[in-house]
Parts: sequence; C-alpha cells; structure tokens
Amino acid sequence: MTLIQGVSTPGSKQHGSPSAAAGSCIFKTPGGQSKRDKGARVLAFKHKAPAPPPEHANSMASLYSANLGSAPQRKQHRHIPTTQERILDAPDLVDDYYLNLLDWSSSNQLAIALGPTVYLYNASTGTIEELCSCPAEGEYVTSVSWAADASHLAIGTSSAKVQVWDAARCKQVKELAGHTNRVSSLAWNNAILSSGGRDALVCNFDVRLRKNEARVATLRGHEQEVCGLKWSPNGCQLASGGNDNMLCIWSAGFEQQHRINAHQAAVRALAWCPFQSNLLASGGGTADRHIRFWNSSTGAQLNAIDTGSQVCSLVWSRHEREILSSHGYSKNQLCLWRYPSLVKAAELTGHTGRVLHMVPSPDGSSVVTAGADETLRFWRVFGDAPTKAADKAAGAAPMASRTASIR
Repeated sequence: MTLIQGVSTPGSKQHGSPSAAAGSCIFKTPGGQSKRDKGARVLAFKHKAPAPPPEHANSMASLYSANLGSAPQRKQHRHIPTTQERILDAPDLVDDYYLNLLDWSSSNQLAIALGPTVYLYNASTGTIEELCSCPAEGEYVTSVSWAADASHLAIGTSSAKVQVWDAARCKQVKELAGHTNRVSSLAWNNAILSSGGRDALVCNFDVRLRKNEARVATLRGHEQEVCGLKWSPNGCQLASGGNDNMLCIWSAGFEQQHRINAHQAAVRALAWCPFQSNLLASGGGTADRHIRFWNSSTGAQLNAIDTGSQVCSLVWSRHEREILSSHGYSKNQLCLWRYPSLVKAAELTGHTGRVLHMVPSPDGSSVVTAGADETLRFWRVFGDAPTKAADKAAGAAPMASRTASIR
C-alpha cells in the first residue's frame, strides 16, 4: 500500500472545504484506485503484538547485561544538628579577639579562663572546680592549653608569665620566663611548649629542663602580637599568626620556612588538617574575612573563601572532609564547610556576641564555643565516627539542652 500525502502550495486550488482537506489521507490500493479516508491515522496499531511463548529465551539478552555492574550508591548527606546541646554561663569572659581562653583535654576536661581565674569543667560528670587565680590586682589569664597527657595545663598571663600546672593536684610545677608582655597563645609539641606574646616573640621551652635552661629557641617573625599558634599533628611544623597580618610556618628545628602576607587583617584562627599532614587553614579578622588553605611544604595557597565576617576559630572534622569556622561581626555564627568544594553545609546560630573560642571534644564528635555573650555552648556538629555510629544503634538519646554556670 502506498501513502500519498497532499501538500497545498500557494495559489493552488483546494477541492472541498479546508477542514476536509486538513487531516485527510489518500491511500492508493494495489489496483491503482485512490481511496480517501478522512481522519485516518497512519501506522496506528489497533491490536498489541502477540506475546512470546513462555519457553522463549532471548539469546541476545546477555549482550546487554554482560558489562553491567552494580549501580553506584548515592552518598547520603548526614543530618547536621544546628542547635546547641548544652549552655553554660561564663561570667567575666574577657572579650578580646587576641586571647585564647579555652581548651578541651583528652580526658574530657575543659579549661576556661574567666578574668583572673582558671576553672576546670568535667564534661563527663558536670563537676566544676577552680584551678588557680592570678594573685596581683589587675592581672588576668590570657591563654590556656592542655598538654597531650591531659594532666598538665599551660597558662599564660597578662604579666608575661608562662606557667605549667598539675591539674590533678591543683599545683603549679613550672614558671617559664621569656616574654616581656602578655602571653596570648600557647601550643604543645610533646615536651616542647611554645608561647606567643604581645612582644611579637614566639618562645619555645623544653619543660623537662630546669627553669634557667628551659628556653631552647626564640622565634622572631612577627612585628606585632602573636595571637595564633598551632603545632601540626605530626610535630614537624609550627604555624604562627599575628596582628601584623602575617602567617609564619616554622620547622621542628625552629627555622622559618615560609612568611606569608596574604591576609588583610590579624591571623588568629589556625587549624592543621587531620587527613593531610601538610594542609593548613588560616582565618583573618574583620578587614579580611577569608579562610585560606595552604600547602605548608611549599607555602602555596590552595584555596580561599570570603566568609563575609571576622574569622575567630577553625576546627577540622576528624570523620568527614569538613571544616568548621566560628565568626564575629556581624552574625556571630558557626559555619560548616565541605572541603575542598567549600560549599556551606550548615550554619549554626545561638550566640549573641562574637564566637571568640572554639575547641573540639576528645572524640571529635562535638565542639564547645565561648562567646563574648559570656556563654559556653556545646554543639554536636561533627557526629560520631562511622564505626562508632554503626555500633550505636538506636541507643542513647542526645543530651537535652540545659543551662548552668561555670562558677
């Protein structure tokens, strides 16, 4: 059967009405006669094709399925809690961007400096005790840092003192001299205690040695207060940040490897990556607002993002490729970023003043923040490690939010 379809051209005469011409087909029969079937559909099947017999097997089926693997599983993004678990009042917390007044030990004890006094808060039991207090009028604590053994706490003061305390006995065991102005930052590397001060120095002490022999190196790479100080987890490099907008990277032998001036404000927030030993993140103050990522071996910048507000602290997740930042003006929020895409995964709000301090819990599941609003807030932002989460089943319910006071 041959299909002939009429096409009208301008100027040609259409026989019959326009509506009859449109939608009509002419079929030529084998005898050569034409038959018009108005409204007929070409290639319209009125009946379905017959089903194959039950015993029929398609011999070509293997050709299409031989190379099919299992479909890749789509990654499920975990739930990120955006509200705090606990809130503690922290009266007299000094609102100073350049100080480091909070740390969390591997034995689950928080050290927090409130004015002239250092308190210890046991996050397991909720008990609070006073460790020490500055004796002189007007003197206050400017920095705290736990040693890896969780027994010794380093304390810096506004009177240029560096002290080491035995937390279990509430007793001072060392006082180290080297600074001429307040000690704003502290960092441990085994038996080496590093301190940064307003005198622009980074002093390094071997706490095993006698007081007059303990200072083993003094680093001069900054021109203003050293407000950020962090040893890499492998102990091979020390990062220091200052109010002179400089980021310095030093070797374990106390030699300067890189001096970087990319930030446009004070560099206080520093964090070494737990899954890549030479990856360092740094955050700048109000005039900079950037988080920058560095190859500490070469000094090359790998990535950067403008967060829109002052960067106060940085903490890497141990379980996911994520980094958490705490901020000051103007939103006083926490931001969770996926790395290396730097897509914002979550924003956490609750503080009413800038979030000056942030440290991770011993198991890496949570952080505690201290703000200029004189509160400590606990956030379970990172969650459990994958193996621990699988073991947990539907077990313990999350701790209910509650408010208390450090003293």
